[in-house]
Amino acid sequence: MTYLTVDAVKEPLNQFEKFNADTQLALLWYGYLDIKDQLQPNPDSKVEGLGQTLYNQVVVLSKDDQLQAQRDIANRADTSISKEYAALSPSAKLEFWLLLAQGMESGEIINVPNDYSLPENTEGFVNQIKELDFEQRINFTRNAVAHMGLQKATLG
Repeated sequence: MTYLTVDAVKEPLNQFEKFNADTQLALLWYGYLDIKDQLQPNPDSKVEGLGQTLYNQVVVLSKDDQLQAQRDIANRADTSISKEYAALSPSAKLEFWLLLAQGMESGEIINVPNDYSLPENTEGFVNQIKELDFEQRINFTRNAVAHMGLQKATLG
């Protein structure tokens, strides 16, 4: 299934892409916190299985390596986890990030430090996201995480 980028999320996506990996990871976390109570379990177990498989590889890592794996995915680094992530469908990628966020809540995954503050240059972005309805936020997040992971080089 193809997911379209609706006009309401195009500008926030452009802004999101310009932030560094740590800021992107924090924004994904805070975005999850804003909508987690509205999320419904995904009945498609195949998608959940693919996201769960990659999550299982990350959760067993040390806290520092968990963070590095997330940074590598956000930075599209040439690592095995980043490559495996890139091979997932957009829905499986979204599921993976949901599992990471749930793991952060449970303490299995390294969390954003308590004293962390978003950079000032994210204020406009955050305000734009807060104006989106739930479905638009999901659409934004799916599109934002769909572009992460090492992308295959094209021959030319």
